[in-house]
Amino acid sequence: MTRLNRVSILPLAMTVNTDYGISLITGATGLLGSHIAEQLRRCGRKVRALVRPTSDVSFLQSIGCELVHGDVTDRASLIEACRGVDVVYHCAARVGDWGPWKEFVAISIDGTRNLLDAAVAAGVKRFLHISSISVYGYVDGEGTVFDETTPLGYGLYKWAYYSRAKVEAEHIVWDYHRAGKIPVTVVRPSWLYGERDRATLGRLIDSIRQRKCKLIGDGNNRLNVVHAANAAEACILAANAERAIGEAYNCSNDGELTQGAYFNKIAEALGEPPVTKCVPYKVAKTAAFVFECLGHALKRKKPPLVTRYSVWLIGRRSFFETRKAREQLGWESTISYDEGIPAAVKWYLTEHDSTVD
Repeated sequence: MTRLNRVSILPLAMTVNTDYGISLITGATGLLGSHIAEQLRRCGRKVRALVRPTSDVSFLQSIGCELVHGDVTDRASLIEACRGVDVVYHCAARVGDWGPWKEFVAISIDGTRNLLDAAVAAGVKRFLHISSISVYGYVDGEGTVFDETTPLGYGLYKWAYYSRAKVEAEHIVWDYHRAGKIPVTVVRPSWLYGERDRATLGRLIDSIRQRKCKLIGDGNNRLNVVHAANAAEACILAANAERAIGEAYNCSNDGELTQGAYFNKIAEALGEPPVTKCVPYKVAKTAAFVFECLGHALKRKKPPLVTRYSVWLIGRRSFFETRKAREQLGWESTISYDEGIPAAVKWYLTEHDSTVD
């Protein structure tokens, strides 16, 4: 076991409620889902993973997860997956900020409702829903701070499919909770990174290696970035805390980290020079809007070079408060940026770069 895993697991071994039986994880082959599965297994919990037949399940098999083939769009498969389950960790969603709206509806919105119905029918005791800090909307501004009392969905434009679907899914979850159908807790992670990050880390690494990476703005804005293992700890704590029933928790940072510091910690781990080139935030946002318009007009399946969501994700000066999770759940980030970023880069290079020993 690596030092990274040992540090992140020990606190959970003392806090996880062992009265629960099987934990079902949707999206278990993804970044956050796989870390939740890993930590639950290391704590001796039984984990059932809902996976598609075409998914790479080698990691889940290696840690001893029970695999059930199915999909959140297949109601029959969910009934079987929820049988005998005590806790559901719903991580599955249509990810990314590009693609047809009908896919976001089918997977993120209707899929959530399908899973809730199956969980209710099976008598599941707790439902932990993974939302996103983007549900608050794309508000930006120096000194703007969001906590869990902030209303959802501010300023979401027509093509903000990922965030719009996340808002709708969360509304459905709260409706089931208020109706007394199932006890619910919501966790809203921010930009995730870590081992098994196949979404953004590779693109950043390629961009830095090719000397094409640019800071959006001056790079001094504080990023909302959290290691997936730390976020997994928050999810497990929330799913096992009685006081967390009916509550939402932001899980959005592991301390102080600016955009420039994040990019340059990656560059340092790669042995590349620091990222110094920059583009003004407004210029990047305007360019992203033009790219989006062209992409939709031409009905392109491949996402444009940059989108408004990605510009907001990287360059915004607003921030998301995590005090509630720290105070109510006792959550602390056990993997620091200084430890986690180099380890994540090393994992990626080991997996994807044949020149790495």
